[in-house]
Amino acid sequence: MLALRLPAEIEERLEALAKETGRSKSFYAREAIVAHLDELEEVYLAESRLEDLRAGRGGTTPLSDVMDEYDLES
Repeated sequence: MLALRLPAEIEERLEALAKETGRSKSFYAREAIVAHLDELEEVYLAESRLEDLRAGRGGTTPLSDVMDEYDLES
């Protein structure tokens, strides 16, 4: 179970969409989360790895090494 507190403007837009289409607000909230969860996870992971790199907790791999490993041409 998930409860969300939305800004009034978003709540109104969601209500209007649900009323216009005959679907529930929950349906559209779920659709929005599913559609963007992958993107949010990728952003979080990238930010986390960047923080680790800046703090000296990680390393980098030269592009040429990656390309060699996967037999890619430049």
